[in-house]
Amino acid sequence: MSTDLNTYNIQDYMQTLGQKARAASRAMAKADTATKNKALLAIATAIRREAPALRTANELDLAAARASGMDAAMLDRLALSDKAIATMAEGLEQIARLSDPIGEISNMKYRPSGIQVGQMRVPLGVIGIIYEARPNVTVDAAGLCIKSGNATILRGGSEAIHCNRALALLVKEGLAAAGLPEQAVQVVATTDRAAVGALITMPEYVDVIVPRGGKSLIERLMREATVPMIKHLDGICHVYIDDKADIQKAIDIGFNAKCHRYGTCNTMETLLVAEAIAPKVLPLLAERYLTEKVELRCDAQAAQILHAYPHLAQVQEADWSTEYLAPILAIKVVADMAEAIAHITQYSSKHTESIITEDYSRAMAFLREVDSASVMVNASTRFADGFEYGLGAEIGISNDKLHARGPVGLEGLTSLKYVVFGHGEVRQ
Repeated sequence: MSTDLNTYNIQDYMQTLGQKARAASRAMAKADTATKNKALLAIATAIRREAPALRTANELDLAAARASGMDAAMLDRLALSDKAIATMAEGLEQIARLSDPIGEISNMKYRPSGIQVGQMRVPLGVIGIIYEARPNVTVDAAGLCIKSGNATILRGGSEAIHCNRALALLVKEGLAAAGLPEQAVQVVATTDRAAVGALITMPEYVDVIVPRGGKSLIERLMREATVPMIKHLDGICHVYIDDKADIQKAIDIGFNAKCHRYGTCNTMETLLVAEAIAPKVLPLLAERYLTEKVELRCDAQAAQILHAYPHLAQVQEADWSTEYLAPILAIKVVADMAEAIAHITQYSSKHTESIITEDYSRAMAFLREVDSASVMVNASTRFADGFEYGLGAEIGISNDKLHARGPVGLEGLTSLKYVVFGHGEVRQ
């Protein structure tokens, strides 16, 4: 479809997508596991077959992004390497191997009246997904929605439009090969932002919106949406190095959590270090950070310890609540775990936090008291990911508390309804 606004009415176009998605959702809800898995495997095969074409489409997107001055973190998200293409296909195959949650009946109980009451897992219906830059989200989201028996409308960012269109054709091919409606996964063909406004205000066709983007997108949707949302907000993630930490674990995790990739929501943005161990561990960590030229924005105590570090800056209040997505790290020396938790409580986006400690009691207290979607012990925050959690992929990482929290996989795209089995009972 042309992106020239004079050639069509966006509202009518989005309404048509919604009508097709609603019709397709009924067929998807009835599809059996074997059929859904056939579609997933067919899409995976098509992605591997068309890897050169996908790279070509991605290069068009990257060239336009570079010309527009896109920053390094966003370019990293946009790039589709051979490994990323293989991971997309592998993710679909992993989803196919997962148990199908649809139709599962749980919590069956006999009531005094003689009836049996339980709960059945069912699809949500039509899911609208709004995301930026990452073309892999197109495949992850499509795969999870297919396996969970939902239809979906995908609105990717304009910066990935060529790649998303190419992927959309492969998804349709896989659906058709399995005898499922091609309209079960629809990629919005226009880059006009008015399409987002239409998508989030069609409750008659869309059951839930999953936004993956920056604060400005989330704030807009919170103001304008009339469809319920499962929000993916920013990732201001913390690692706390306890004074009972294993030094080597602290160095390896502290480096990986920051430097494995900068442009991801599960990257550490603030490092908290117990004052008893800070003089020992911070210089060793700084040596590793120096290899990547990470700028360290330190509080007074950390700055005193690291005064010789070449890329040193004084931390500002705004740094504690900033998602850098860059080789920049805020560092604070704290008295103990209690102060670390207090800092996390005040500044965290409730995405992912990790403690490095060999003290079991402190580890368990950290798990209980830190109120984030993922809380870890002796592990890098970079593991907060649907693929790493064994979900096959993720549709986003929810910072919310209702319905779905953390990486949203298959179960997060379903709901429960009560089912009742009787034997002719009538209520007295």
